[in-house]
Amino acid sequence: MTEPIRVLIIDDNPVVRLGLRNLLDAHDTITVVGEADNGDDGVRMNSQLSPDVVLCDVRMPGLDGVGAAAQMAPTTSVVMLTYTDDLDTIRSTIASGAKGYLVHGAHQPDEIVAAVVTAASGSSVLGPAASLALLSGTAASAPAVDHGTWGLTSREGEIMALVAKGLSNRDIAKACFLAEKTVKNHINNIFPKLGVVTRAEAISLWLGATGSQNTT
Repeated sequence: MTEPIRVLIIDDNPVVRLGLRNLLDAHDTITVVGEADNGDDGVRMNSQLSPDVVLCDVRMPGLDGVGAAAQMAPTTSVVMLTYTDDLDTIRSTIASGAKGYLVHGAHQPDEIVAAVVTAASGSSVLGPAASLALLSGTAASAPAVDHGTWGLTSREGEIMALVAKGLSNRDIAKACFLAEKTVKNHINNIFPKLGVVTRAEAISLWLGATGSQNTT
């Protein structure tokens, strides 16, 4: 049998931690291996327990979620699950390497479970609230992304724009009247041009979250 997905919960609110543990432990394919109520302990437990996924709050005593995510992201799929929908915080967290960003109240319990499964597979899980916040913030303050900066074709630029909106490959395929495999092939061509490996990194760069663009 496939080993269950190992999850570490980091949140300073004990009620939130209990709710998440009960939700996740109800699924045979997921097991909660630990809890921490601050970023420093969370980083330490992540190193000790080697979970597949970390669900992490943003605002906590000591090391906050953004700083914790930056330390954990190289070895673990980190998904922020928080009440914070501040644009700068979202952008900073994604730039730090987090696989996803979900806002409490915007997702049903089964969507949180699905996000854990998706993150464990290595894919990003930007929720609608985070995607809309990123897009609205850049739309008002930044010029349209020039896909030619990275040598993307018009079609690749169109697909990357949809990726940045949080659409899945399947949804992009429907929107562009393409086969899902064709969309995947386009994305496999896009990432090397952007100089990124993950979907979260691509979105971060596309939306200007890193503060610079790769022109090589």
